[in-house]
Amino acid sequence: MAMARVGISGWRYPPWRKDFYPKGLPQRSELSYAAQRLTSIEINGSFYSLQLPSSYYRWRHETPDDFVFSVKGSRFITHMTRLRRAETTLPNYFASGLLALGGKLGPILWQLPPTMAFDAELITTFLDQLPRSTGEAAYLARRHGERQAGRSWTGTLVDGELRHAVEVRHDSFARPEAVDLLRSRSVALVVADTAGKWPQLFDVTADFVYVRLHGADELYTSGYDEPALQLWAERIRGWTARGLDVFCYFDNDVKVRAPYDAMSLIRLLAPGASVLAGSGCEDARE
Repeated sequence: MAMARVGISGWRYPPWRKDFYPKGLPQRSELSYAAQRLTSIEINGSFYSLQLPSSYYRWRHETPDDFVFSVKGSRFITHMTRLRRAETTLPNYFASGLLALGGKLGPILWQLPPTMAFDAELITTFLDQLPRSTGEAAYLARRHGERQAGRSWTGTLVDGELRHAVEVRHDSFARPEAVDLLRSRSVALVVADTAGKWPQLFDVTADFVYVRLHGADELYTSGYDEPALQLWAERIRGWTARGLDVFCYFDNDVKVRAPYDAMSLIRLLAPGASVLAGSGCEDARE
């Protein structure tokens, strides 16, 4: 049965304290608190720097048994080396510890910069180097460089499928050739709502759908009202009815809208048998 998971992009935001996070809640307990109310979280610290294996290991143990994380790919790979030299950058990334999440490791998100236009040869070369199972990822991780010496995780707790999603921000990707390329590699094309700033594409290119909601009217800031959430709920139900897993993350964190919008969407989806509900969703703010 297809499954829908709804959550937030990141969880450690100072403005959320004394608002979403109750007054007096220790910072070390924030992940556990959020995970009890959501069904997935997108780790975005991995975009800015390589995390430690001990962090991933701790996050696995601080969340419910049926919880799943998505992990954002390193900007060093996507924005700095711009997908080139992946044969040396990918091993370091996969050795950084995300495999310590075990069965809680969900899709890996590769967010491309707005200045990156579609280049079939470049995208093909990169996608073909991505590991498609945790076993392949562990094998790749063992080729890490000295940078990861003494701070690597190169084993796998489970051997399962590894999913990848690509978020594009250049209009040149809105063409059949780009969509067909992603579909041929079973890589999900992210459905991104960016208040009209970047392309919003709905092409299904894998056996799952990855959604990022950055703000209905203002990027990273504005929330989603009831009609907007109902529309996204209808879309998610449509995808799961087609047998597609869905991972949906709110990234409108500036005014503390993300966690409340996520919990509201979970409530709207709750009547569907194929949708997980966080154990604490009754605490959602209206």
